[in-house]
Amino acid sequence: MGGLFIEELSLSHFRSHRAARFELDGRPVAIWGANGAGKTNILEAVSLLSPGRGLRRAAPDEIARKPESVGWKIRAGLTSLHQFHEVETWAEPGSSRSVKIDGKASAQVALGRIARVVWLIPAMDRLWIEGAEGRRRFLDRMVMSFEPRHAEAVLAYEKAMRERNRLLKDMVRDAHWYGALEAQMAEHGAAIMQNRQDALERLSRAQEGAETIFPAAELSLMASDKMPLPDDAEALLAAFRDGRPRDLGAGRTLIGPHRADLGAVYTAKGVAADQCSTGEQKALLISLILANGRALAEDFGAPPIYLLDEVAAHLDAGRRAALYDEICALGAQAFMTGTGPELFAEFGSRAAQIEVLDEGGTSVVKEH
Repeated sequence: MGGLFIEELSLSHFRSHRAARFELDGRPVAIWGANGAGKTNILEAVSLLSPGRGLRRAAPDEIARKPESVGWKIRAGLTSLHQFHEVETWAEPGSSRSVKIDGKASAQVALGRIARVVWLIPAMDRLWIEGAEGRRRFLDRMVMSFEPRHAEAVLAYEKAMRERNRLLKDMVRDAHWYGALEAQMAEHGAAIMQNRQDALERLSRAQEGAETIFPAAELSLMASDKMPLPDDAEALLAAFRDGRPRDLGAGRTLIGPHRADLGAVYTAKGVAADQCSTGEQKALLISLILANGRALAEDFGAPPIYLLDEVAAHLDAGRRAALYDEICALGAQAFMTGTGPELFAEFGSRAAQIEVLDEGGTSVVKEH
């Protein structure tokens, strides 16, 4: 079988799991159990097979099982486009996260070249009505699924911006100190903006060609303060230079890709996402991650691994069945959590079933 899927997964001292091992066959995975049993911890482990801090954005020391705090480790056997890879990621106490791919030490960004992971978690339910930072993060995760090097551009931009902000806070007015930093910010910022725009165009095409009951969204990039958003290196460099007096007053950089916001309109109704009902907002999010999967299937050659935490609980039976049908039609391996097996009844034999139990503070896994 080609595509992208996890065949083997083992967790050691990861959150509530002292030790857990799964053998999988590429089908979607329905994970059910009581609240607090440790279901989401499995999804978080899978999310760490991609670059970054995972779906909870946790620091390495926050992940280790308590009270032992002996560090944690994840091992996975991953099939990606007909090639099998052994992936390990771990952290010792007080250390940053390490990665090995096929026995060789690797940078985190290398994970994005072999695995694409997309998630939807309950914290995202308020995405359209809260601050721009969450929407930027949501967008950049989708961008990284298309272009893993996007993470490097973001890190390089943010590093240069931190140094520029330090100069601003110290009220340094000599233009000589700013030139090289602003040139770096302009170069990497232009790459960030281009990657984001490319991703939006791919998502738009993927929505246009799809037959789905989930509503299409018209997406746009704007500045969070509604100011013009320069998107090429020359315009960004001029904006940083011209904006220094205002930035000195604020003590930080007030324009650039770090101020971008993701706008969405429910296409069929012409209504902005933040004005839609809670159910419509959730449906728009599901629509976008499904479009992400369709675009990746064409672009990367396989749909992403999906992590859908408690997504079934907020859908009626009809929409649940439609979501499961779309996941299976894509050929995607989706890890989904819920409180009981009845939430996954529409899958039938198309999904593996895993129950998670809490036994005295330790998660225990039973395959059905």
